[in-house]
Amino acid sequence: MYKTIILIFLFLNIQVNSFSQNGQNIRISLKDQISNAPLAGATVKISKHNLNQTADDAGKVVFNNVPLGRLELEISSVGYEKVLVKELLLESSKELVLNISLMPASTSLSPLTVKSTSTNVSQALTGITPLSMEQVMRFPATFFDPARLAFSLAGVANNNDQANGMSVRGNTPDALQWRLEGVEIVNPNHFSNAGTYSDQPTQSGGGTNILSSQMLGNMNFLSGSFPADYSNSLGGVMDMYFKEGNATKYQHTAQIGLVGIDLSSEGPINKSKGSSYLFNYRYSFTGLLVAMGMDFGGEKMKFQDIAANFCFPTKKAGAFSFFLMGGNSSNIFAPPTDKTQWESEKDFNNIDFFSRMGVVGMKHKISFGKTWFLQTVLANSGLENLRSQYTTDPSSNLSYRYHARNVVGFSSALTGKLNKTFTLKTGINLNHFFNEFNQSNSDNVFVAFDEFLVSPFFKIINSEKRKFSYNLGITFPVYNGGQYAYVEPRLGMAYEVTPKITLKGSYGLHSFQPNSRLAFTLPFKPQRAHHFAVGYSISSGLNDEFFGEVFYQNIFNTPQFTRLFVSVLNGSDFWGYTLNPTPDSKSTQGINQGIELNYRRHLTKGLFALINTTFYKSEFKAYDGKYYETRFSGRHIFNLTFGKEWEKKNGKIIGLNTRIAWLGGFRDYNIDVEQSKSLGFTVYDFSKPLEVRNSDYFRPDLRVYFKKSKKNRSRMISMDIQNFVNQKNVAYKYYDSYLKETVTKYQLGMIPMLNYRWEF
Repeated sequence: MYKTIILIFLFLNIQVNSFSQNGQNIRISLKDQISNAPLAGATVKISKHNLNQTADDAGKVVFNNVPLGRLELEISSVGYEKVLVKELLLESSKELVLNISLMPASTSLSPLTVKSTSTNVSQALTGITPLSMEQVMRFPATFFDPARLAFSLAGVANNNDQANGMSVRGNTPDALQWRLEGVEIVNPNHFSNAGTYSDQPTQSGGGTNILSSQMLGNMNFLSGSFPADYSNSLGGVMDMYFKEGNATKYQHTAQIGLVGIDLSSEGPINKSKGSSYLFNYRYSFTGLLVAMGMDFGGEKMKFQDIAANFCFPTKKAGAFSFFLMGGNSSNIFAPPTDKTQWESEKDFNNIDFFSRMGVVGMKHKISFGKTWFLQTVLANSGLENLRSQYTTDPSSNLSYRYHARNVVGFSSALTGKLNKTFTLKTGINLNHFFNEFNQSNSDNVFVAFDEFLVSPFFKIINSEKRKFSYNLGITFPVYNGGQYAYVEPRLGMAYEVTPKITLKGSYGLHSFQPNSRLAFTLPFKPQRAHHFAVGYSISSGLNDEFFGEVFYQNIFNTPQFTRLFVSVLNGSDFWGYTLNPTPDSKSTQGINQGIELNYRRHLTKGLFALINTTFYKSEFKAYDGKYYETRFSGRHIFNLTFGKEWEKKNGKIIGLNTRIAWLGGFRDYNIDVEQSKSLGFTVYDFSKPLEVRNSDYFRPDLRVYFKKSKKNRSRMISMDIQNFVNQKNVAYKYYDSYLKETVTKYQLGMIPMLNYRWEF
């Protein structure tokens, strides 16, 4: 292993040029956001350095030897919106390569609109936040995980510090959908059992994302009322896209920190044809320590992952790309051999957890003239989780739980301008799901089943950006060959009251096929929900923005259980619950409602801020006809993220950023102590609602970094401190059969993470 890493470093180092430079190149590709056609003749201006360029016939713009540091791009083209792209960083190590899409616009628009480098691929008008790799690198305590960046957003509550699972607007984390290149995939995270009461895998979270931030291009986070081309989700969508490799120059990155060792490379495959590759390999730092004989409280944790994206543009047949990602992780626990050191019931057991996940796929894009665009994606993703447990008594039986899931996703969408007013997007999403669940203990279970989902859709959107914008669509999800079929309308609207004030609204009817332990044993119909949202946006100049939304979600078709206060809306950890619920013939419902308020200051003159608060309530209707709060009804979420950068001479940057999170505590069931004593494990009292409310969650994080560019190399050393006041936040409670009492488990305390990054 060590020899391999050294050889890779040596190979990459050979690629480094020896000449000195005081600047770096910027390469920009400009396209029509609707048709994907190149924007020939568009003008790009870098005001900071008084530089101007005009796009060629292919919509390409190149700035050579631009001075290093933070900068902004002002882009304009006849008949299109004028945009200002902010929060860009040019370093000596790598060319800045940008793909920017402009929306056709009427002449009545305001002169300049702030735009993110991450495109709003969904074209949603509410509940959408484009995320970028630059933000992942700048925000505190993300651990370079794109999912953890979402914790700074309104309406998002992190389940546990050890994992990146999230509850969005009061929904169960199980309802979150992960997408890659536009198609649904399985849970793309290492250590999917991290932070759970039962030490069993969850459906949507884990210790860290398998897709390294080095590979991240566009990333859209949707929190509700999704457009018509999104299906099979009720509680948010994390929509990730690969970055394309540099097609003209070889560039590399090496990074080492608490998360692991990252090695990344990109460059041309054939310069004359514009083909490129992007590759990343990562090995966990804990794995290196385990190889040296260390453990963490008896646990030996390690993971590794790999990802690649290969792009092949052609002159007439469009552009093809082939992508892959995959990884494996393991956590092996062995108690102390000296029994006098045992402290809890866990020490009576040897526990092994293994997980692996992978995706392979291809994408094709082609434009037909300047008005029509077709994109097709096919991907196959799969995961396996195996947890085995046996006591230290050699005569004990082995207990294991195995879960496998496979998703084959296909998406094809045709977008075209019908005229200056209307643009049509129509297509189809096809999914095949395979699930297997195998449990061996006192209650042996084996279940394997297939599911199918066909979702044709179409939507009408503006051909131009006008004072009144809309996104009107409909999708027709058909589950399991017609067993369940629905008609789901979607609508989004935005009205520009003044150049600085915009009012928004949206509605969507959605459905979702649960993927949880209960789904293996119960005849579930797809859950359904009405989403409503009304919002506003107020811009103060080009740097500051106030925005907010009021949301209401009515969930129905959820199973009702006989004489139990149990609901699939309550959990992402049903593996750990010792219950065999019996569903009634009736279904019940749930309600999530609240308000989100935000203030954002884009990084300007070294200062940035993102401040938001959410007041919400999440309820489910029980068998007695009354509403009770769900597990994820924390009532309030408050995030304060801000920072300062100091740009020095010779490409040096010093940054100091912080984030403060204050969330209302989640709820849980009471523990039946007498039953737990009798049976020797935790038994929850499901005959009562979730009466236990954990104390509020409070966590301040800090990030300090220093960047230096020299010649054609740059480096960054950073220190993140998660929970720098070492606050004790409650995770969950359980009955410990060894201690004969109820024990409170706490989330992570103060976690420092030193990281060194070298780009060349």
